[in-house]
Amino acid sequence: MIAVPSLLRHRSSDEYAPVPWSPADRAAIARYDTVAAFATRALGRSAAEYAFDRRGTAATLQAIDAAHGGGFYAVPDEAVHDLDAAESAFRGVGPVVDVQTHLVDPARWTGSGADALAGFLRMADPDRWTGAIDPRTIDGAAWAALVFGSSETSVALLTSTPGRADVNVLTNRQIAAARDVVERYAGTGRVLTHTIVHPNLGESELDAMVDWQPTLRPAGWKCYTLWGPPTKASPTGGWFLDDEEVGFPFLERVRALGPRIVATHKGLGGPIPESSVAAASPRDIGPAARAFPDIKFVVYHSGYERNPDGEERAYDAGAAAPQGVDRLVRSLADAGIGSGDNVYAELGSTWFLMLRRPREAAHVLGKLLVALGPERIVWGTDCAWYGSPQPLIDAFRAFVIPDDMQAEFGYPSLTTATKERILSSNGQELYGFSAAPRIDGAWAANASAELRSAVTAAGLASGASG
Repeated sequence: MIAVPSLLRHRSSDEYAPVPWSPADRAAIARYDTVAAFATRALGRSAAEYAFDRRGTAATLQAIDAAHGGGFYAVPDEAVHDLDAAESAFRGVGPVVDVQTHLVDPARWTGSGADALAGFLRMADPDRWTGAIDPRTIDGAAWAALVFGSSETSVALLTSTPGRADVNVLTNRQIAAARDVVERYAGTGRVLTHTIVHPNLGESELDAMVDWQPTLRPAGWKCYTLWGPPTKASPTGGWFLDDEEVGFPFLERVRALGPRIVATHKGLGGPIPESSVAAASPRDIGPAARAFPDIKFVVYHSGYERNPDGEERAYDAGAAAPQGVDRLVRSLADAGIGSGDNVYAELGSTWFLMLRRPREAAHVLGKLLVALGPERIVWGTDCAWYGSPQPLIDAFRAFVIPDDMQAEFGYPSLTTATKERILSSNGQELYGFSAAPRIDGAWAANASAELRSAVTAAGLASGASG
């Protein structure tokens, strides 16, 4: 078999074992093999070179589209062989703003935090992560090279995994240190940051926010409701944004301190301990957004769950127990939150997981567009976990919701203008900045040594305090 391009590798998530290749996946791979074998001979390129340039992306998307009956990816035939045609097919208009990116500190690659992340990497992308994981392949230098150097991303928001600072693979102070290094090499505004808060650890965590706000200068606060010990509101583990014990005091502190943006992991709930799966549900988003209309809520992963027994379908307003993204749609509807309100759906990992199941992708994006409108969906990738985000960007630009699904389910058209809003202007409006065009990513190589040393030094200074 020809080298499998990144968009056809096994898929899962940070919480799921890889989903086996379906008959449609195998059909897409077989079609890609045929096209790529001819193209590599005609072009004098190796299989790996072809797989990872835009012509390989074009061939991959055509293969996926054909395997699923067509109408999902608009890619011209000439893009499979002609690089200029491929560049034209995937060319965008505005600067790409990625509101979810990650890196690790190799010096902290030990203990429970590293073990959990290593397990995630092997499950998320097993064809990429085989054998022992070298954390330098996802450290600050690798992140800069992948996100900025090998994609057209102009602005990236750096966030982190959950966990106490003494065991996590990246701390709040390290996130800020990485931003500061990038600013020296690429200018102010290229990196936004989260500060991670675990309000279920107690009042001391909320008190720490008072120091973090001016010293770390976060663009927003990030929380993981599915992480942590039991609470009164969630006796089996985790917590909820709309509970009076943990969630409301946290949101009140956000309101008092600013910035009034809360990003929260919702969806992708297992196989973490079953006791905490419930707290990954987005059922609390609507009530929290209604109670705090002056706070913007960014729902990471949009509440998506990969169901190994089937794909997400059209929203069922009468379902007794909605699943996946439908839980978010139901929560918003019940709370009266809609287009133009204070909730944003984010696509990190969600797009990565569903792009090779395009009918499911059309349902998920269609439901989000109906529930929130085109101004309230933001682009994120979860890279550098998945390598360069460029193939994900290109696939999104080529994706359309077929006319028959628009007619049957009432979905709006996923127009070029809407996709550019999602990739660019929505993130700018959410975080209140104007993005500059992408600059030559060569600066990322020059910043490599300083990124590594600055992030590690900030980690040593963090201790257990964040």
